[in-house]
Amino acid sequence: MDDSSPPIDQLRRMVVRLSRLVEISVTLNSTLDLDRLLQFIVRSAADLLESEVASILLVDENSQDLYLAAATGISREVLDKLPVPKEGALAGTVFREDRPLILNEVFGALDGLHGLGVSEGTEIRSLIGVPLRIREQVAGVLQASNKRASIFDDEDLQTLTNIASLAGVAIHNARQLDALNRAYEELGNLDKLKSDFIAIASHELRTPLGLILGNAALLQEAAGDELYETAEAVLASAMRMRVLIEDMTNMSMLQVGSAELMLALQELQPILQAAHDEVARLVEAKGQQLTVNMPEEPLVALLDGPKMRMALTNLLNNAIRFTDREGQIALELEPHGREAWLRVSDNGIGIPLDQQENIFELFYQVEDHLTRRYDGMGLGLAIVKAIAEAHGGRVWVESAGENTGATFTIAVPLES
Repeated sequence: MDDSSPPIDQLRRMVVRLSRLVEISVTLNSTLDLDRLLQFIVRSAADLLESEVASILLVDENSQDLYLAAATGISREVLDKLPVPKEGALAGTVFREDRPLILNEVFGALDGLHGLGVSEGTEIRSLIGVPLRIREQVAGVLQASNKRASIFDDEDLQTLTNIASLAGVAIHNARQLDALNRAYEELGNLDKLKSDFIAIASHELRTPLGLILGNAALLQEAAGDELYETAEAVLASAMRMRVLIEDMTNMSMLQVGSAELMLALQELQPILQAAHDEVARLVEAKGQQLTVNMPEEPLVALLDGPKMRMALTNLLNNAIRFTDREGQIALELEPHGREAWLRVSDNGIGIPLDQQENIFELFYQVEDHLTRRYDGMGLGLAIVKAIAEAHGGRVWVESAGENTGATFTIAVPLES
């Protein structure tokens, strides 16, 4: 055997440390909670170096000063109250000079013990510290004190350096995840603000628009030849505004799932009546006729009432929009086996046979967007389909083709 070979005990110790470093690497790469990560780092360092205390210091992004991020045996609440001296401490030297440092046979209480994560009056016998780099930048210090059986050596220095390298990658990943979570949270808040604004704005606009539509229709009937065109322009603009409000309301309903429903057993007749009342002024303004046919016997279903009313209102708004003045629109409710069928029919422009499979797709328009005569973003029918399916139902359209009118049916399960 070569006399220059390391002793068996040293080789055995190296193998043990290497296997522990592999375990530490696996754990660090599977832990993304920063506080738990830091605690694991200092415990691993203290264990591998057989030291009484280990601590990790990081750089504050604002002040660029070191602060104690974690230490063995000390809670986060206590660490937050411990100051770290800028000068004279081992961590400060390691950080400023970007080099590892070993101090053996120190003996006695040193200044700056808080920077080690130990109590005042603690006797320090030995110290070791290495820079902690995150993406090639020195971002902190990993240190340990008081080796139990002997003094810190180069082997300890290499081990602590390896732990610091693994820790730097893990801390960077945890911070990136934390930043991503904050970004998602901010995005969610912005999305909620948008939805709240759309809901409030569309609600507040409905009342004055209803008055405008009613008065414009009265003005048109009472106006002579001189004012008729003016009244017609006001009414047409109010109609376009109504379409915009519909789209604003529908924007907040683009993603409708069963989890978002507030289900309750309720009669369907009041829901149909509420949908009728919501569009009554619009029907009157266009000079159309809307009839309602419902059975006297209550039909009960497990529903989210406001959302089902919105689905019916969307179908009614479509019928009003695509039916000429003085046209006929019908709102009907009928039992059909174990289902209730809610139907909206009109004698309007109809739907081409080759388009009927596509009209429930989001933003789909039968007309070309450059030449179409009717306003709207193509949201209403997609919302109707989402609401129907979220209730365990379905929706379909029947039309013989262009200029033959159309009938839309929502089928929902009945409760016995």
